[in-house]
Amino acid sequence: MPETGRPRTGQPASALGEGGSEPQVTDNHRRYWRKNLRLSSLLLLIWFLVSFGVGFFARELNFSFFGWPFSFWVGAQGSLVVYLAIIGYYARTMNRLDREHGVAEDD
Repeated sequence: MPETGRPRTGQPASALGEGGSEPQVTDNHRRYWRKNLRLSSLLLLIWFLVSFGVGFFARELNFSFFGWPFSFWVGAQGSLVVYLAIIGYYARTMNRLDREHGVAEDD
């Protein structure tokens, strides 16, 4: 493959700065990633609490629900509903964030 004179950084040419050497990180990029990391951290915390916290404390729920212990339903069905809600919320919020910061993908 012929050498182009441009360093191989793994970035597209449009993302490279002057001279094609380093990506330009603007305040817009920093705000985007700060919001992205904050959202991801919050949703991971919710995932952790649902996975381990609710399952642990659900043993206290000892009444019957459709013939099964309610703690079974919380662990088996309720957590899946929360996981789907987390995925839907993340996708919707990230699409809005992408549009706000001008990095949305074309549909």
